[in-house]
Amino acid sequence: FILTVVYYFKNNKMTIEAKLEKLSLGDEPALVEEVKKNGVEKSGLAANIHALAAKAESKDETEAIAALTLVIALAVGAPDAQAVVKHCLAACIEQAGHKSKAVVKLASEAALAICDNINPFALKSLLPIIFSKLPVEKKWTIRELALKCIASMGAKAPRQLSNVLPLLVPEITACMWDTKKQVKVAATEAMREALKVIGNKDIEHMTEKILTAITKPKEVPEIMHQMAGVTFVQSVESPALAMVVPLLLRGLREKTTATKRQSAVIINNMSKLVDDPLDAAPFIPLLLPALETNATSIPDPEARGVTEKAVQQLIRLKEHAEKSVSNRGDVSKLEAEFKTGFDVKAVEGGIEMVIAHASSIATCMMDLHYMEDSQWKKNLLPAFSSYYDASTAEANIEKVRVEAEKMMVVVEEEEEEDDAEELCNCLFTLAYGTKILLHNTKMRLLRGKKYGLLGGNDSGKTTLMRSIANNQVEGFPDSNDVRTVFVEADIQGEQSHLSCIEYIVVDPKIQALGCTREQVREMLSAVGFVADGKAKPDHAVSTLSGGWRMKLALARAMLQKADILLMDEPTNHLDVINVAWVKKYLNSLTDVTAIIVSHDSSLLNDCCTHMLQIENLKLNNYKGNLDEFVKIKPSARAYFSFTESKLKFTFPQPGNIEGVKSKGKALMKMSKCTFTYPINDVPTLFDISVQVSLSSRVACVGENGAGKSTMIKLLVGEIEPQTGSVWKHPNARIAYVAQHAFHHIESHLTKTPNEYIRWRYANQGEDKESLVKVTMQFTDEELKLQKTPFEIQFVDEESGKISKVKKVVSELVGGRKTNKQKDYEYEIRYAGSTVDSGEYLPAKTLKKMGWEKGMKATDMKIAQRAGLYVRPLSAKNVEQHLEDVGLDKEFGTHYRMSALSGGQKVKVVLAAAMWNQPHILILDEPTNYLDRESLGALAGAIEGFDGGVVIISHNNEFCSKLCPETWVMDAGHLETKGDAEWMLKQDTKIDSQEQLSEVTDGAGNVTKLKGQKKKLSKKEEKNMVKKIKSKLKEGADLDTEEEEFAIEKDLM
Repeated sequence: FILTVVYYFKNNKMTIEAKLEKLSLGDEPALVEEVKKNGVEKSGLAANIHALAAKAESKDETEAIAALTLVIALAVGAPDAQAVVKHCLAACIEQAGHKSKAVVKLASEAALAICDNINPFALKSLLPIIFSKLPVEKKWTIRELALKCIASMGAKAPRQLSNVLPLLVPEITACMWDTKKQVKVAATEAMREALKVIGNKDIEHMTEKILTAITKPKEVPEIMHQMAGVTFVQSVESPALAMVVPLLLRGLREKTTATKRQSAVIINNMSKLVDDPLDAAPFIPLLLPALETNATSIPDPEARGVTEKAVQQLIRLKEHAEKSVSNRGDVSKLEAEFKTGFDVKAVEGGIEMVIAHASSIATCMMDLHYMEDSQWKKNLLPAFSSYYDASTAEANIEKVRVEAEKMMVVVEEEEEEDDAEELCNCLFTLAYGTKILLHNTKMRLLRGKKYGLLGGNDSGKTTLMRSIANNQVEGFPDSNDVRTVFVEADIQGEQSHLSCIEYIVVDPKIQALGCTREQVREMLSAVGFVADGKAKPDHAVSTLSGGWRMKLALARAMLQKADILLMDEPTNHLDVINVAWVKKYLNSLTDVTAIIVSHDSSLLNDCCTHMLQIENLKLNNYKGNLDEFVKIKPSARAYFSFTESKLKFTFPQPGNIEGVKSKGKALMKMSKCTFTYPINDVPTLFDISVQVSLSSRVACVGENGAGKSTMIKLLVGEIEPQTGSVWKHPNARIAYVAQHAFHHIESHLTKTPNEYIRWRYANQGEDKESLVKVTMQFTDEELKLQKTPFEIQFVDEESGKISKVKKVVSELVGGRKTNKQKDYEYEIRYAGSTVDSGEYLPAKTLKKMGWEKGMKATDMKIAQRAGLYVRPLSAKNVEQHLEDVGLDKEFGTHYRMSALSGGQKVKVVLAAAMWNQPHILILDEPTNYLDRESLGALAGAIEGFDGGVVIISHNNEFCSKLCPETWVMDAGHLETKGDAEWMLKQDTKIDSQEQLSEVTDGAGNVTKLKGQKKKLSKKEEKNMVKKIKSKLKEGADLDTEEEEFAIEKDLM
């Protein structure tokens, strides 16, 4: 057959040559028909293609126009000739530098026509031609057209272009730094189009940022931070690496050590996510030299050590890549198979071009796993049509495909037999920023089974569930096919004003299901939200306690009728009664699968049929409940036992308080406090009296909604009681970690934990968070008082003459001293004064002038500064402090808080609260988000802490281990239990110190402490009123006690 073709070709050679020699406009239709009719070999096109290319590149305008027009016609009209016609691409691009505008226009059309009409799987074969036109020695117009050819490929062949990104990105990147604007614009557009086909959902949203990083180095540090917060749920392959490498290269070349370090961390960890070392092979020569340079030049030893680790990891990857055997993109192996399959001995002329073209197509199909016989037939048969009849070509192509398939052996795993319906069976990878969580691991879920998900803090439990809920886990069924619902109690700030019913109704998923308000109200009622109950369906979600928030989330999930429930700590904040309710509900769901993250061992024992454990970057599946699992893996007991915990927390010791000699002396006290929320008619708290000292170890317990958190908020000054008094020793430092702990850091998520703590205490140790409390903000009435001139008495020390002047205090400067009466006086600045006068006014006077909260703030600042002298607020000290509460320096110093897990954020809040060495630590639900190992470490730190501790928790094991005293809250009423003798002893000590408390109150810390003074009988009160009125009438001075009584009774 080949000999027949050659004979025919010799007889027609002069015809095609003659036509090409005298080529002119208008000849192209006949030539295209000739090629379509007789093929590339018989028509003579294969033998004369280089002659056509030479004419297309001619300097003669007429000749070039005719040749370029023919190239366009062949590219569009004779697609089977593409193996031959593509050899004209170099000439077409080169003509972009022609003097004639008409030639330049046709050259652009011809080049783009070849790229647009070639088989998508053959795109890779065009790249060497295009790349040869990109060096800076070429005219800018030539380089611009070459880049436009690349940009045109994405729309028609996205997957094929994605496959060659490792080759494209370095070439385009170099052009993006070009001095010629047109080349720079074309390169940027080519990169943008190329990166659209990345095929990785996790980082495709970073495309524009990558482009910015390449051309604007100043943006690199910010973009690197954003990169650190990306959750990877797909395996990192060569296209994704191709996208990230330019950013990493920029990061490695940055001046700042922090950015260099971050780049090294990302490289180190992402390289661990690469399944096939050959995916990374093209990038290692780019990254390794820059890393090695940094490993020897970075001055910071810690950052240098991190970089050296990345160097070692890349060297290991390089060694694996060199040892790996791959058929990826290896055209030579496929060429050999095609020669054997088609029994071609001597390869020359047109058949050589066709086999090279077919090999390029076949290798790309192998890379992209297009291995069906129909796919190979469709894409390869046209290339051989000029040489073989269809049946022969088809049979030979199948021979080659079978051999190619043998090169791609996939080992299948045996599945565990189970009668239940399989909802999910997928292989995936998961990472959070620079931390690999799961790598190339398998997850299989069956209908109706309950899976307990285990792993230490930071292992990725919540990230995995959130990624499943967001359709980001590779291979997991779409939420439209398998309805998946994520149950979590966190309520976004912008939704906190909504009523419980509205909160559920506005949820897009509830709206999509068409649930009515009546159905929502009915479901809420089923879980306890009733008009006359503790949680009312029409009240704002912001009024709910943590337990009721969780029940609200469960109600929303129940409405969605899920196939798979993803439950993150479903018993957080719940009391014993509601935990039992959750267990009963879960066990009733016979057709619903659940994945449960919980630190409640009884829940995992009573409800789970399987345990999933995250360990060594794998998700391991075990049959049975928690007890069965612990028999197989005894080491897992540390997840649920305090005593097994190897982790250690260390709290800073509180230090001395001026005037406090006994650990039993009260530092905080509430007396007869009643509190009602503005939207309620019935008080939340009734007549509460409690006290806390350095020796206090108190557990506050009670049902959900009983008022525990409200009482603590009163105690720490977050809210104010309507009746009763709250007092704190002016020199005491208090650390408070709220139930919804993240509210402390919500406005600072772009800071690292280290930066946040240093920001919070930057002003000479003052805690910025403490000055934001409601009880520290001036009311309109107080501001009005401050602006009203107040009559102040001055006594001339020499003459003893008393003069009275009306003045306005503009601010408290911050000084404080004790006068002869042992009352505090505060340094002030008068309105209109531009300098500190060094003048002081007594607390009682300043209180009348509206400065009571200002004096509290001064007391607080002085107390906080007293805790600062032990250790300076340096990055190194803060880093060590964070490590003392279990947060590794990698997360403490180098991660933004937005990228941290729930458990890590709780540690940040705890560390921040403990920085100024508080005397009293108040923890509201500290067991939420912390695993058992961290809880054991927290318990150990509390045991060794010399200050007072108050804990609200439903975790009985945690409380009973630490607290001899218990405050039991029931529907707003408090009962104290525990060591009665110990408590009585404390009360006696407090009674004996009441005189000191009165002095403190005179300092204005909390004026409501007056209630602790001896109460006058009606007769004594009447006599006092009479005495004061008489003195006022005579113009005599009142002593301190008389003056305070007169103010209280409004006598002056």
